[in-house]
Order: sequence, then structure tokens, then C-alpha cells
Amino acid sequence: MRAGAFPSRVRSARLSSWLGLALGVAFGVCFVTGLLSHLVQHPPGWFGWPSRPVGLYRFTQGLHVATGLASVPLLGAKLWSVYPRLFQWPPARSVVHAAERVSVAVLVAAALFQVVGGVLNVGRWYAPMPFFFTAAHYWVGWLVIGALLVHIGVQLPVVRAALARPVPQRPGDRAGTEGEPMGEDEPVSADVAGGDVVRGDVVRGDVVRGDVVRGDVVGGLSRRGILGGVAVAAGLVTVTSVGQTAGPLSPLVVLVPRRPDDGPQGLPVNRTADRAGVRDLALGPAYRLTVAAPGREIGLGLDALHALVQHTVELPISCVEGWSATGLWSGVRLRDLVALVGTDPDRAAVEVESLEAAGRYRTSVVAPEHTRDPLTLIALRLGGEPLHLDHGYPARLIAPNRPGVMQTKWLGRITVRELR
Repeated sequence: MRAGAFPSRVRSARLSSWLGLALGVAFGVCFVTGLLSHLVQHPPGWFGWPSRPVGLYRFTQGLHVATGLASVPLLGAKLWSVYPRLFQWPPARSVVHAAERVSVAVLVAAALFQVVGGVLNVGRWYAPMPFFFTAAHYWVGWLVIGALLVHIGVQLPVVRAALARPVPQRPGDRAGTEGEPMGEDEPVSADVAGGDVVRGDVVRGDVVRGDVVRGDVVGGLSRRGILGGVAVAAGLVTVTSVGQTAGPLSPLVVLVPRRPDDGPQGLPVNRTADRAGVRDLALGPAYRLTVAAPGREIGLGLDALHALVQHTVELPISCVEGWSATGLWSGVRLRDLVALVGTDPDRAAVEVESLEAAGRYRTSVVAPEHTRDPLTLIALRLGGEPLHLDHGYPARLIAPNRPGVMQTKWLGRITVRELR
């Protein structure tokens, strides 16, 4: 690394340790909430997801996206604070050091992939990603958390030393940590825990190349100032985006493309009927909702569906991209349709199918917890009016505590399976 290539004197192990702690917490929350979302959408046999409380997924996924967006300034500041170390020469001094450097390279690359990809997904801009975002985001998330744990294991002693309270400085001593005396006129390393100067600088008294050193202040720029600026940036990103989930903050939404009240009938839409290719089938007079169980199958037109007992519930639509909005839905309880084909709704799982000919989310499995819940509806109306075509007319699934991609629209078939 060329001497003087990175002249900032506020870089220090202490600064990068605090930034690393904040980023580690954000990444940890993102990983746990993202893993939860994946398990809800692709549940293994051992995993169960409750139907109550109705807003649990709304909270966890909103937290996932909020912490992911807050990670943008945190990651930028963290990379800036350690930037000189990424270009040390020689790049590897031993086999162990080489392994550590490789783990850091993997961590940096995977973290950038996750943060940039997540921002693009929130903005629904998929052109720069020639792959299925959800699968890539999931697997790279494991890569990030694995590399992060390795990095923490290697750097923990450095972080502990860096965050130790510095000893009060005496004239003629260079900045240090407790138990680490430093002599006059010695070269100062950027790795010093409380250091506010960089490698190659020489301390004489309290002056470093004309810049006054007081605590963590160098030349008027302080470590606390940098941390405060990053905290403010992360806070602003959160406040101006979390309104897509938290209704009271919706007027402040400027960094994300979805407002919770923007769309037909006051709710956002991701996939329209025209894009799904279902307009003619959904509006056609021959429409029937087929409800099938072993040994029995019935077809219900719109008149027959409206003739059944109707119920109204207030439930949110919670999208994996972070936005959510609450609607007043009316329709037939799913458990009533299950009973209509002679199956006990307390012991049934259901697969619902859209009129869409193809698509990753044209079908969805409704677990017994949701099938028997009286809040789970085959919705026919929204806000007292017939469903808008883009909201799933003529009939759609709406169930408590499920991702929006699993609230299947334009229903054409319901297949009931009784559990033993």
C-alpha cells in the first residue's frame, strides 16, 4: 500500500469496532427475520407458523426490510473505516493470514450483494439481477452470516482491546489503551485501539503534523462525530422508509416506491391481472370456483358464492418487499367451504390455485392452523365493494399472518386434504 494513500486520521480500530458492532446487529436481525420469511413460504415438515397474532409477519418482514435499508450507511461507513487494511501488502503473510483475508473478501462481497440486491428488490428493479432474487438472497444470506461469524471469531480480541476505555494521555505519550504505554517519537499504528492517527505519523506532545489531538478529535473531525453522522443517516433512512409498514409514518415515505394507501381500493398492487394474463378468465361468465375433496367436487359461480354466509374481517396484506396495508375484507370462510365438501375443517389442509397458467406463486398451501381460523376468507369484496380485478376479482384468499405472495388471487380451484 502506497504511503499516504489513505490520509484520514480518524480511522482507528475503535471506530471500526463500533461500526462493526452496529452492522453486526443489523445483519443479525436481517438474517433471522429473512430466514423466518423463507420458512413461512417454504415450510419444512418440522416448522409451523401460527395464524395469530394477525400482524406478526407484518412486523417481522417490516423489521427485515427496515434493518436492511439502515445497513446501507452502516456498511458504507464500515468499509470506509477499514479501507486501508483491505489493501495491505503483502496480501498474505501466512496460510492462516491468507485464510483470514479470503474470509474477509467473501464477507465484503456477500454483504454488498445482499444490501444492493435488497435495495433493488424493494424498488422492484430486477433488470440488473438476471437470476431469481429470492433464492439468491436466501443462500447468500447464509454465506454472509457464516463469513461474519468467522470474522468475529478472528477479530474478537482486537475488538475487545479497541473498546477498552483509553488511559488519560500525558504530554509526550501517544494515544493508547489501558496497559499499553507508548513512548515519544514512535511510529503510530492505525491498529491502536484508541488511535486517532495513522501509520507513519509521529507524535510529539499533543500535536500530530499540526493537527491537535484531544481524545478522539483530530483536526476538528471526531470519531464520535462520524458515529453520530452514521447514526443520523441510518435513522433518516429508517424514518423515510418504514412508513410503508407503519401507517402513522406513511406521509414520510420518500425512499421506497410503495405507500400503504396507494392503489385501487386504497391498497397497493404488485401484480396486475393483465400481467398475470387472467383478465378474460376472471371476467368471463363461465367462471366457477371448484372446491374438491376425495370423492366429492363442486363448482360455485359468483351467485352461489355470494349466497353463502358472508363474513367481514380486517386483515393486513404484508408483502415480502416490506410494505403492508390493512383492508376490510368480506367473503366466505375457508372452513365453511371445506365443510361443504364433507371434510372436517379442524383437520384439513388446503391447496389453492390461481387462474394463472404459470408462475412461481400461482398455488399456495394453507396449513391447518390457517384453514380452521375463522379469519381466513375466500374474499369477494374489499371495503364494501366488489374486489378490483387487480386485487383478485372474482375471488381471492385472505388469511391472517401470511406473506402477500401466499394470499393467492384470482382463485380457480381449492383442493382439500384431510389430515390423519
